[in-house]
Amino acid sequence: MAWTSNRICQTLGIALPIVQAPMAGSDSPDMTAAVSEAGGLGSLACAMLSPEHVEEAAAYIRSKTKNPINLNFFCHNPPKADAGRDTRWREEISAYFAEFGIAPDAQSAVANRAPFDDALCAVVEAVRPHVVSFHFGLPEAGLLDRVKSTGAIVMSSATTVAEAVWLEQNGCDIVIAQGAEAGGHRGMFLSDDIATQAGTLALVPQIVDAVDVPVIASGGIGDARGIAAAFMLGADGVQLGTAYLKCPEARLNPLHARALPSARDDNTALTNVFTGRPARGIMNRLMRDLGPMSDIAPDFPTAGKALAPLRVRAESQGRDDFTNLWAGQAAHLSPSFPAGELTHILMAQARARLKSF
Repeated sequence: MAWTSNRICQTLGIALPIVQAPMAGSDSPDMTAAVSEAGGLGSLACAMLSPEHVEEAAAYIRSKTKNPINLNFFCHNPPKADAGRDTRWREEISAYFAEFGIAPDAQSAVANRAPFDDALCAVVEAVRPHVVSFHFGLPEAGLLDRVKSTGAIVMSSATTVAEAVWLEQNGCDIVIAQGAEAGGHRGMFLSDDIATQAGTLALVPQIVDAVDVPVIASGGIGDARGIAAAFMLGADGVQLGTAYLKCPEARLNPLHARALPSARDDNTALTNVFTGRPARGIMNRLMRDLGPMSDIAPDFPTAGKALAPLRVRAESQGRDDFTNLWAGQAAHLSPSFPAGELTHILMAQARARLKSF
């Protein structure tokens, strides 16, 4: 198979139809650069970065590779103030504060997850990345028009066929079909019902049939077999996230790195207790105790603010009780190599498997 004739490769100007998923707090400029230099599309999650840090990171990546890169942003609605819900949430977790000897009103710094706005859009206009991707839908029309006026290809995640159609109708150039097996936050934006989320095997061909734009398969793709399967389902490309968490370029919390080797098909779950939105991670104490889905968790991304003192104290004791350990269901399948090498190995193995059919 000649990857260069692939629709994704032609559209994005890359040699290999593989996208390294943006992973806020866990990817790095070095990972982005390594994947892009290897011929795939390296991505940098920018939702937890200030505009200044996004610009600095992009400059660093471009010093390492001249190939296309993807800057990724969240476009969720800012949370609504709800003092009553915040109080109920603090009451729900108050026993942990007592257990760890922490004052009920204790505060700790927590990384923010900011939606795409005018300041971040100005950085995109200055940096002019080849690709800009979004999670949780698309930004408002004015901001999206500004992004597209830079010449950037726009991608976004769909967790249902309806979301894929909406993305295409609203200016998305490429749809990422995110199956329920994927690690990290679900990209869902037309529904909040996780019970109706489809797996990759069912989702990808239905999205391929429903839209005319290229489709990238994501979720539960941990090795070359998953990559080959995605192409057999009609996908134009694949996106892998958890597989890259094992690379030395990943910026992982040590407790997260320690937990990954134990990840299995049956010990991850979708949970909202860490941030307020459904995300898949390795089961730990907080998820087991509270749900893993809680009706009283505050709106995204504020749930983590009240948990921050608990996380800091537990982590200082080597415990991951209150730490989000994002991972997909196929984490166990992924080999461990540097990001660029992993990209080449996976695509070579996938090519061999596809030739065998």
